[in-house]
Amino acid sequence: MVELSNRQEKIIEIVKHNGPITGEHIAERLNLTRATLRPDLAILTMAGFLDARPRVGYFYTGKTGSELLTEKIKKFQVSDYQSVPIVVDEGASVYDAISTMFLEDVGTLFIVDDRSCLIGVVSRKDLLRAAIGKQDLSTLPVHIIMTRMPNVTVCRKEDLLIDVANHLINKQIDGLPVVKDTANGMEVVGRITKTTITKVFVELIADNHI
Repeated sequence: MVELSNRQEKIIEIVKHNGPITGEHIAERLNLTRATLRPDLAILTMAGFLDARPRVGYFYTGKTGSELLTEKIKKFQVSDYQSVPIVVDEGASVYDAISTMFLEDVGTLFIVDDRSCLIGVVSRKDLLRAAIGKQDLSTLPVHIIMTRMPNVTVCRKEDLLIDVANHLINKQIDGLPVVKDTANGMEVVGRITKTTITKVFVELIADNHI
């Protein structure tokens, strides 16, 4: 939740009961100068508690901190939070894939063809399943064990982060490739994972302690 100072709470109460009201009149009621209140009014307006109209004054929006936080979350896009994708060539061995996953510390690898377009994904479970078999992992191609397109859930930079979070939960997967449509197929340009989502919401809560 957004935490407001005592003065900001008083400003909201004044506007709520007397709006529309000018900044000068708010300052008079608090026995302060307009310049002193300017930062508080700016914060309350940007946060969405108040609305302002030129030559009219400030209005109370009627929204609570929780409602404003929810609105903010619903506007987050994938492009704001995507990280660098970890891709593996379809001809790589399962052994190479396991090494890459370990070294990069990721839970999902995106498999691409010779045109760098997405053709599948490999998860920790896929690699574990292959590793407990009797096959030679250094000669077994990773494309043999991957989940193939079109059975791969993807997202795009303009998608909403909350929608991606729902995909991760509903499909019980660790991450999604962020793709860009090209003439040859889908180019992998990023990734969104459960860890990404967790970090975003932790940072969001921390950032909203005004």
